[in-house]
Amino acid sequence: MNQPAPPFTTSPFTFTQLLSSTRRGARLARLLGVSQLRSWGAPEDLTERAEIVVAELAANAVLHGHLPGRSFRLTLGFEESPGRLRIDVTDARGDRWPMVRPASAVTDTVLHAGGRGLSLVAAIADHWETLPYPPSGKTVRAELTGPS
Repeated sequence: MNQPAPPFTTSPFTFTQLLSSTRRGARLARLLGVSQLRSWGAPEDLTERAEIVVAELAANAVLHGHLPGRSFRLTLGFEESPGRLRIDVTDARGDRWPMVRPASAVTDTVLHAGGRGLSLVAAIADHWETLPYPPSGKTVRAELTGPS
C-alpha cells in the first residue's frame, strides 16, 4: 500500500498557502484544504480522508517543525481524471524527520496523548514520504486516490 505513486500525467489543480506555525495556522490549513477540494469538485470520500491527513501533517509541522518566525507551507495538487491528490506540508526543521510509532509501542496500560498521527496518515494515504526541502527544511508528502 505504501508504494510511490506515478507522477501527475496531466496538469493538476494546485493550491499553495503559507501559514503561521501556530495551532491556529494548523486549523486554518485543514479548513482551507477542505474548502479548496470542494471548490475543485473532489469526491467527498477523498475530501474527508484529506481533511484528516492535512490536520495531522499541519499539527506535526506546528509541534515538531516550528522555528520562531518561520511559517509552514500547505500545497495541494489534485488530478481530477484519476482522482489523485498530493498533500505537501513543508516546515523549517529539516533536522527533525518524522517517524511512525510502532503499534507495539502503545499498550493498554500506557496511553500516550500523542504519537499516533503518522500511523493514521499511513493508514489513510496510499503513500507518504519525507523529502528534504533545501536549504534547511523538509516536506512531508502524502498521496491519496479517490474511489475507482
